[in-house]
Amino acid sequence: MSPRAHTVLREAESIAGYTTYIDLIRPMIQGKKIISTGMKKEVDRVSAAIGLAKAGESCALVSSGDPGIYAMAGLALEICAKQDIHVMPIASFSEGAGAPADLYVEVVPGIPALCSGAALLGAPLTHDFAAISLSDLLTPWETIERRLAAAASADFVIVLYNPKSKKRRDQLVRAQEIILRHRDGGTPVGIVSSAMRQAQKVEITTLDRLHGADVTMLTTVFIGSTASVTYKDFMFTPRGYGAKYEL
Repeated sequence: MSPRAHTVLREAESIAGYTTYIDLIRPMIQGKKIISTGMKKEVDRVSAAIGLAKAGESCALVSSGDPGIYAMAGLALEICAKQDIHVMPIASFSEGAGAPADLYVEVVPGIPALCSGAALLGAPLTHDFAAISLSDLLTPWETIERRLAAAASADFVIVLYNPKSKKRRDQLVRAQEIILRHRDGGTPVGIVSSAMRQAQKVEITTLDRLHGADVTMLTTVFIGSTASVTYKDFMFTPRGYGAKYEL
């Protein structure tokens, strides 16, 4: 967690977030008003956080990873736009610029799973990559399939978010089948679960064996491009220096 995130949590009067994430930071937010909801209640907790802020109470909306990557920053701004709430960046308030806003918003950057997972694997994202969520709760599966095929045919390293859940058991296998149409079965695949947490697990396998990997909603999957390789216990994607320079 960044120093700025620590400061925001310390100074906020209230904290809103998914129950699992609230539990991770509970020792840091003792004595504060807490809005905690379960899975699929994102709109409820973001709306509640906005309501508190409109009433004059500073509220920190907590996400895992980075709030702007498959997280709550976009939903918060979307709700503000739908309700025609006059929002401005927090810097505008600090600088005293412009007319007063209904809400001042700060998006505090974090470390997304694709960065923490990549660091644990080595350097699989040194060259171009695409991130795709396999969750079809908000995105039609047909759209996800098109994105998988496009990324695979363009030879991107592919980062898969939300690969599997208790109710979604088949999407990862279907994604594997799509990518295998464009990529060799021996393509290296990095599998990182609970990155930088106590239950952290890191594994390197191959694309043709992906269907048998231990994967959950807390897993991020890194499927190499045709250039990606493994060395010792690391996975990396050369950027092209070896073809231009003597290494």
